[in-house]
Amino acid sequence: MKQALTAYAADTGARLMRTDFGKLAEIGGLLLKAKAEGRTVFLMGNGGSAATASHVTNDLVKGCRAGDTPGFRAFCLSDSNALVTCLANDFSYEEIYSILLRTYAKAGDVVLAFSGSGNSPNILHALATAREMGVTTVGFGGRDGGLMKALCDLVLIAPTDSMEMLEDMHLVYFHDLVCALRPGLAKLAGVEVACGKC
Repeated sequence: MKQALTAYAADTGARLMRTDFGKLAEIGGLLLKAKAEGRTVFLMGNGGSAATASHVTNDLVKGCRAGDTPGFRAFCLSDSNALVTCLANDFSYEEIYSILLRTYAKAGDVVLAFSGSGNSPNILHALATAREMGVTTVGFGGRDGGLMKALCDLVLIAPTDSMEMLEDMHLVYFHDLVCALRPGLAKLAGVEVACGKC
């Protein structure tokens, strides 16, 4: 058991370091620009990726506060069980996120999609809808990126075929981003950030 646990951790760490951190920095720059312009960030996923989207929303809203200045205006589209099941029941599961984006989003906003396969129909429909609306699309995927890649303005693929590892990496990517964004967010807010604070 210990050997298997150690091997998983070592493999995940090694694969994580093969990430395209330049692409992650581009995503960070996009988010900082969205914050400066007062844009809204929408997040979505299914299953474990829905949990990631919810967690990241918390990081954007609370973790990205600078002094008394609010964090991002961010909403997880999968957080309301009542709303998601209503839309799935009355329309279709494939349309849940696209309907929510049409309801809430405006041109210039940002949508972040988390998908291990990159082929979930509701994610693909939502990304296509977002592009039609002038909403910037960002994908966090894995494996070969799936069909989602073609619908994203920026996409970061976790370098693994393992669903467990790619979900781990998606959270690491965002915790990394939150720490890296703090100086820029502090500058926007006109406050000082503690040296080394993360």
